[in-house]
Amino acid sequence: METQLQSIFEDVVVICAFLLTGFKANIRMFMDTPEDERTKLISCLGAFRQYWGTLPQESHEQCVQWIVRFIHSQHSPKRISFLHDCLAMAVETSLLPPRMVCVALISSDSLEWERTQLWALTFKLIRKIIGGMDYKGVRDLLKAVLDKIQTIPTTVSSAIVQQLLAAREVVEYILDRNACLLPAYFAIAEIRKMYPEGQLSHWLLGSLISDFVDSFRPTARINSICGRCSLLPVVNNSGAICNSWKLDPTTLHFPLRGMLPFDKDLFEPQTGLLRYVLEQPYSREMVCNMLGLNKQHKQRCPVLEEQLVDLVVYAMERSETEEHFDADIGGTSQLLWQHLSSQLIFFVLFQFASFPHMVLSLHQKLAGRGLIKGRDHLMWVLLQFISGSIQKNALADFLPVMKLFDLLYPEKECIPVPDINKPQSTHSFAMTCIWIHLNRKAQNDNSKLQIPIPHSLKLHHEFLQQSLRNKSLGMSDYKIALLCNAYSTNSECFTLPMGVLVETIYGNGSMRINLPGTNCMASGSVTPLPMNLLDSLTVHAKMSLIHSIATRVIKLAQAKSSITLAPALVETYSRLLVYMEIESLGIKGFISQLLPNVFKSHAWGILHTLLEMFSYRMHHIQPHYRVQLLSHLHSLAAVPQTNQNQLHLCVESTALRLITALGSSEVQPQFTRFLNDPKTVLSAESEELNRALILTLARATHVTDFFTGSDSIHGTWCKDILQTIMNFTPHNWASHTLSCFPAPLQAFFKQNNVPQESRFNLKKNVEEEYRKWKSMANENDIITHFSMQGSPPLFLCLLWKMLLETDHINQIGFRVLERIGARALVAHVRTFADFLVYEFSTSAGGQQLNKCIEILNDMVWKYNIVTLDRLILCLAMRSHEGNEAQVCYFIIQLLLLKPNDFRNRVNDFVKENAPEHWLQSDWHNKHMSYHKKYPEKLYFEGLADQVNPPMQLQPQYLPIYFGNVCLRFLPVFDIVIHRFLELLPVSKSLETLLDHLGGLYKFHDETKAIHHGAQKGRKDRLLERWCLSETYLKCGMNAREDNVWIPDDTYYCKLIGRLSPGPFPTCDWRFNEFPNPAAHALHVTCVELMALAVSGKDVGNALLNVVLTSQPLVPRENITAWMNAIGLVITALPEPYWIVLHDRIVSVIGSPVLTSETEWAGYPFALLDFTACHQSYSEMNCSYVLALAHAVWHHSSIGQLSLIPKFLSETLKPVVQTEFQLLYVYHLVGPFLQRFQQERTRCMLEIGVAFYEMLQAVDQHCQHLSYMDPICDFLYHIKYMYTGDSVKEQVEKIIMTLRPAMKLRLRFITHSMRRFTDPPQWPHSISSPVFLPDGYL
Repeated sequence: METQLQSIFEDVVVICAFLLTGFKANIRMFMDTPEDERTKLISCLGAFRQYWGTLPQESHEQCVQWIVRFIHSQHSPKRISFLHDCLAMAVETSLLPPRMVCVALISSDSLEWERTQLWALTFKLIRKIIGGMDYKGVRDLLKAVLDKIQTIPTTVSSAIVQQLLAAREVVEYILDRNACLLPAYFAIAEIRKMYPEGQLSHWLLGSLISDFVDSFRPTARINSICGRCSLLPVVNNSGAICNSWKLDPTTLHFPLRGMLPFDKDLFEPQTGLLRYVLEQPYSREMVCNMLGLNKQHKQRCPVLEEQLVDLVVYAMERSETEEHFDADIGGTSQLLWQHLSSQLIFFVLFQFASFPHMVLSLHQKLAGRGLIKGRDHLMWVLLQFISGSIQKNALADFLPVMKLFDLLYPEKECIPVPDINKPQSTHSFAMTCIWIHLNRKAQNDNSKLQIPIPHSLKLHHEFLQQSLRNKSLGMSDYKIALLCNAYSTNSECFTLPMGVLVETIYGNGSMRINLPGTNCMASGSVTPLPMNLLDSLTVHAKMSLIHSIATRVIKLAQAKSSITLAPALVETYSRLLVYMEIESLGIKGFISQLLPNVFKSHAWGILHTLLEMFSYRMHHIQPHYRVQLLSHLHSLAAVPQTNQNQLHLCVESTALRLITALGSSEVQPQFTRFLNDPKTVLSAESEELNRALILTLARATHVTDFFTGSDSIHGTWCKDILQTIMNFTPHNWASHTLSCFPAPLQAFFKQNNVPQESRFNLKKNVEEEYRKWKSMANENDIITHFSMQGSPPLFLCLLWKMLLETDHINQIGFRVLERIGARALVAHVRTFADFLVYEFSTSAGGQQLNKCIEILNDMVWKYNIVTLDRLILCLAMRSHEGNEAQVCYFIIQLLLLKPNDFRNRVNDFVKENAPEHWLQSDWHNKHMSYHKKYPEKLYFEGLADQVNPPMQLQPQYLPIYFGNVCLRFLPVFDIVIHRFLELLPVSKSLETLLDHLGGLYKFHDETKAIHHGAQKGRKDRLLERWCLSETYLKCGMNAREDNVWIPDDTYYCKLIGRLSPGPFPTCDWRFNEFPNPAAHALHVTCVELMALAVSGKDVGNALLNVVLTSQPLVPRENITAWMNAIGLVITALPEPYWIVLHDRIVSVIGSPVLTSETEWAGYPFALLDFTACHQSYSEMNCSYVLALAHAVWHHSSIGQLSLIPKFLSETLKPVVQTEFQLLYVYHLVGPFLQRFQQERTRCMLEIGVAFYEMLQAVDQHCQHLSYMDPICDFLYHIKYMYTGDSVKEQVEKIIMTLRPAMKLRLRFITHSMRRFTDPPQWPHSISSPVFLPDGYL
């Protein structure tokens, strides 16, 4: 091929030279016409044309490359120019493809800047033929040209600059937006790859690149959230675990889409955000979510490591500057150190951070700072990890700690032994304990790295050695903790102190104590290990202790011992389970190993104990463990052995707590794990538990706005769950309850309506069964008939009638109750609840009503036929309408308040007990005193005593360590409150209930359970103990109906201002219902707002006005922090509160500044740059609303955001007619497309189409468009980053209707490059005039 091409092109050169020199004498002073020029060039290419036609396709590229090499091998610029003209003609006549030619030219090794004439001629040729290339080819060519330009050195002779500028002209032509050779979006991507943020472009390009990059800054701003770097989440809030807070795990940058010139602060590492989250208790799951860290994949994260180190340094600084810091008692920084210890263990344990790297970094950052007050706390934190991991890792990994010792312990004399009666003494000994562990490791490894005890630690070491020789260790000081911490890796020395701890809580073998109920004995130790002591043990020591306890429990379960666990052991075990650092042996072992082993051994007493612990003693259990336990409980319910009154009640009560305590943001992630088999998390028998789950689903989908914009559950994660529930336990909901459900749930239950037995038929069936009861003579026949499986569940109704008519129940009634069994009896209670409503509805009132109440009370408290909590739950869960619903709630109120039985129990329990169980050492004594005064009778003992003759019962009770009817009633009380709020006529009675029983709520695990109903009823009695604002306590709590308090702007400003830092006390968050101060602040603020006697709309508008109107209490310099607070609060409230933002947006869209072309004569992107406007005091209302909307939507759940497509299409689209309006809408919604793509793609596509429809309206309305390029750049960004071709069909039709200039710019959207424009015309004259001087060839 090369030989033939050589021959052809040599002939071309010779022929052309001959033609030119033949006319030299006659036409030296004349020029060929363009037609002559064209004819000659075509004739010169004749032979090549024939040859090209014979070449196979695969050889074309090689052929063009040879031609370019041939041309570039020429030394005469005139010959090169002539051959370039030939190439151009070949392209013009479609002989050669322009892309192939350009690629060959730019890729030539001969194209070097030193050959200036070749350089200039080559780029001039490229400039001529580039118009025929496809846009992707132009993009590749731009990259190649920029690469070539980069080869030009910084300094060159000024004489050659003019020739070099030919390359710049090519770039300039490519970037010319009017030429539209490619989407400018492609060009900016290539430019930003070559010249990242902060890097100057090549000098040859001058301001060309910077101007082009600047033209994309509006597009970048359209895609940026205003003040994003100042927005912070609340850890464990429903909006926190979402894509809004994700960061790049390598750089900590925001995951920005596209190569756009975003503002500089968005390219900065977001160390402040990560640091803020790390500082919050219970934040480790959110940190992993932010950085995409997976526990299953061990991956070191240096940026996380660095922030952990910085947090430690910060804690050292705080310890140094604390006014009242005392090394013996600690200070306010103590909680921070405690939290840091937990964080470090977790992240190092899962290898997200490297321990030796962290220690060396700490040494580097602390060197020369003189920070030594917090040194013992630091060593305590390091000891936690060292003691637990040194046996499995190399000694060298831990030796850097000695460098820290040299830095932080400069004393030459011995450090004195601290007062070991104080818990902080264990921190003072931490460095000595570290040395002992290092030395032990070196001995075991026969290492030569053994380090002699530092002189300053000798007294500490000698004290520990001496204490170890003392075989009689007491519990009066912290000596045992010190020995456990120092020798936990030395089994010979560790056995003694750990044995003392274990013996203290196990109790000795002979001592026995009584537990509530009959025939229930336990080992004698009743005083648990105090939290101060447990906090003073290292993680390694705590793991040994909890392992010992769990092992003992399993052994006792297997032995089926009649002696139950010591109260001290149970309470201590509960306290140990609060430590997140020992999760694997703690709660994970509890759920995954201990419970299954106890169940397998049929140790029902221990199983009852474990469920009590879970119900009344555990805090901050991760949701997947709770749902796993729920699944276990549903399995348990089907086992015959659990068909026992006490255990069945415990299982159902625990399940009810688990269901109702699920957080709104937890429901969907947890239940979607069971979509393949929803039966495992649903009850096959209990209608009440399944109803409770539906109420939880309704609450969760409402609070998270999951169903927003949807009318059906079809295709959603909860469809199978609801369908399975209806298969297991078919039921209906009252209309007043159904009206509170999200619309899709309402539609589901209306479609799946279940026929209900009429009250008349129920009455008739009861009468018929009662006649049988009175007419049957044989005792065995009676017992068999009424207890037989499948018989109507009416027996409690019959007992009611017996008491009503005879005031007596005979012994056969007791036998029937026993035979029915606990599980089947629930159905009888359910029917009895319906029967009661019928009876009370038809009661004549007066004396008869009092008689009915008395009998009902006797059935609960005198005869012990049914427990109060079970009866109230069934009544509250029935679906009655109208008058019958009111009667049902009336019965509940009478049961709870009219007799003194329950009120006395509540009052005494509240008076004698405190909810801070972790601080108590005498819980068991108070517990026993209460049960002696108010014994629990769960086996019909009262009825057995009343029958004639009385029956002597000695039922075998399972151990009760914590529970009683008051605590068991709490989750039922939650449901009662919500039911009362749903029905307006009875909602006033709720205050009466709360007046008498509200004190119980201080024992509620989650007082925030009342949040969801607060807007419909006052909760004054429940809210008093919260950190409510002074203004609310003064005005809102004492408001009268005839003089309703309406808060002013100052109230709302002060309320939002409290969120940072706020009057929220620092406390031990391990036992608090809230995980951290920010979560507490947010929740209390929301509850206070919802308790105001003001509509949600008015409250929402008042919150927006905190920053949208001039407020003296809002500091300008912190405006984004205030917007962040408003965003957090308003998105945590129900829809009526935050939907008012849409009205504000509509108002801004219709304002003169956006609708009138003359109102604002400036640059619209400057108008919408909130940060710049605010700093220059030139902000306007529209930029404030924009920034506030971004803050609100950034914190919103995806359900809340799902309203945006409808808002765009139905509300904004009809009013958007100007360019300013269109750009405002793009600025408003553009930043959230990335989240829509990740979480709800359907919405993203709808928004994409709406953007084009708005553009179409603006195009038709406006005579002139000034900002076509930014608009088109944004639309290209949407296409290439989000929608792709998904909306191509709808968009293509819209683009067809736009003005020509807009169509030209958008023609690449549908990949139809020439669809809307004529093909580019080639110039008639390719070369310069054919006046060739002598010596050309």
